[in-house]
Amino acid sequence: MRTEHRILRGDARDLSALPDGSVHLVVTSPPYPLVAMWDGAFGQMSPAAAAALGAEDAATAFEAMHQQLDAVWAHCQRLLVDGGFLCVNIGDAARTVGGRFALWPNHARILTAALRLGLTVLPDVLWRKPSNAPNKFMGSGMLPAGAYVTYEHEYVLILRKGGPREMSAADRERRQRSAMFWEERNAWFSDLWSDLKGTRQELDRGTRERSGAFPVELPWRLIQMYSLYEDVVLDPFAGTGSTALAAAASGRSSVGVEQDPALVALARQRLAQAPSLGRERAEDRLYAHRELISARLRAGKEAAHHNAVLDVPVITSQECQLTLLVPRALSWTEEGATVEHGPPPPPAQAALPFA
Repeated sequence: MRTEHRILRGDARDLSALPDGSVHLVVTSPPYPLVAMWDGAFGQMSPAAAAALGAEDAATAFEAMHQQLDAVWAHCQRLLVDGGFLCVNIGDAARTVGGRFALWPNHARILTAALRLGLTVLPDVLWRKPSNAPNKFMGSGMLPAGAYVTYEHEYVLILRKGGPREMSAADRERRQRSAMFWEERNAWFSDLWSDLKGTRQELDRGTRERSGAFPVELPWRLIQMYSLYEDVVLDPFAGTGSTALAAAASGRSSVGVEQDPALVALARQRLAQAPSLGRERAEDRLYAHRELISARLRAGKEAAHHNAVLDVPVITSQECQLTLLVPRALSWTEEGATVEHGPPPPPAQAALPFA
């Protein structure tokens, strides 16, 4: 199986070069309106936003910034196949402007834009990112009515274009091979993710000071949840290339769009990590599953089905065709990479015996 990965230099607000219905999943994290590190970027995109911030008019700035993102969501809606998903990692902004502290609900404004586009809003995920900073509490300390709740979460919004995806016989076969283990489904389809840590934000490669990157685990998980092997995954705010890397490690093709030429180069370079990441994830998934099955059998619980591809017991019939594919060879193209996928090599970790 072969996948293609392109990191394009461009503006997320103009994805007209990409054809309608060419993407199965969008996973992205845009600049966060009214979060200070993105003021400069939004100011360049929108003179109205820059003027409003200069006048300390937060409400006008908030709306002007989101109007820039609205164009991106419209393109994503056009690019998605019917039944395709749009997953947006976004945080709200807690900020003092003009002497007044307030929360600016970025996630709610994006949902409003999605509804206008006719996208279906599905249950979201709260990504809990606890902070140990000593000054994380805001306001007047121990005195009532003057302190603010500590804000330590972001959202992963889950949107779908229309209803469930219609699948051909070939699609249904790929869907069977792209299945998750029962225990992975239980963990991933929870509305609270507290096991994902943030990632390093500082940049030292001649580009902007901070990247706003999410950890590669976040797009990797969403790709397993909402796409099939050989699907195409888009990130219109590619940044350091975490989504493209996760897609390449997962047997999906990808397209990333990024304005900053230094980040375009970095994202392309990160694709070289796909073979090692893919092997590591496949090995970890299989080892964790064998561990779970061994514990269940020791506890007298059954595993009623068998996956002949991996030669492991499984809990449901939907796991019987689950296949682990990893990058076996990577060749470079002008815009990114082509990856050949196949079964993983023998695991480095010793296989657990089944009790």
